[in-house]
Amino acid sequence: MIDQPGTGAARSESEFARDVRTGLNKQGQKELPSRYFYDEIGSALFDAITLLPEYGLTRADARIVERHAASIVERAGTPLMVAELGSGSGIKTRWILEAVARHQPVLYYPIDISASALARCRHELGELGAVVPLECSYLEGLREAAARRTPGRRMLLLFLGSTIGNFERAAAEQFLRDVRDNLRPGDALLLGTDLENPADRILLAYDDPAGVTAAFNRNLLARINRELRGNFDLRFFAHEARYNAHERRVEMHLRSLRRQTVSVPDAGVTCELAEGETIWTEACHKFRAREVREWARRTGYVCDDQWMDTAWPFAESLFIAA
Repeated sequence: MIDQPGTGAARSESEFARDVRTGLNKQGQKELPSRYFYDEIGSALFDAITLLPEYGLTRADARIVERHAASIVERAGTPLMVAELGSGSGIKTRWILEAVARHQPVLYYPIDISASALARCRHELGELGAVVPLECSYLEGLREAAARRTPGRRMLLLFLGSTIGNFERAAAEQFLRDVRDNLRPGDALLLGTDLENPADRILLAYDDPAGVTAAFNRNLLARINRELRGNFDLRFFAHEARYNAHERRVEMHLRSLRRQTVSVPDAGVTCELAEGETIWTEACHKFRAREVREWARRTGYVCDDQWMDTAWPFAESLFIAA
């Protein structure tokens, strides 16, 4: 992958067009996949979101990783290779790699569909050792990293930031099984999960007064305009965050402020939007610590340990492949 610059981007663009067409043609609730938030502009906006006082989960995630990096690496065992699903710029991963470096040379495979995020990751972490970016989907990148494993080396796979919360619960369990199929017994998965919080507090994290999350959400439409020749007029879409208590998740939507017709030529789709109709862009499920431990048992792992933050309900769980 990394030896053929542009190959991953071309494939992602084709998938992007196909997913936009499918989501906008969907009967009932129109949808756009949240993974396409993270182009260069979206990644920068998300970095800004993580600094907002209302958005506590990223700081909780980082606190746990920083405090327990040495223990995580010790429990994962050596010699060790580190891979990360949805690495972004890899800011939180530094503590893990520094802990690894105290025992052995660092070998790190960040996996992301954002070329700009991977470039920042290599720039930020390259001095710690070998950083080998893989510009592809989660499972494809995991398979590629696993194929490069040398004999006797264990894998520590990171899936931080509660990205697992973007999956429906049944799909999350299936994804963990798919990940397990690409690991060897004794490999470790560090899984970050945002835990349940009062609805008013959690909604502020997804609808901040400064409007950064709103800009992040609307940038998905701007990306479609830039890359697929869409004609979304961002002035006529409002950001909306809802808490679905039954499903224990925050839902992000873009609400049409008037009746309008939108076309995306490079995705081969034209859609009608009624005034008040929404496009669903993200689901962020919230969990219970016990629920996460039960996942391990059902999906082929043993939950070796679980660390929780006290300021913001968040857990890091270390799963060992059985």
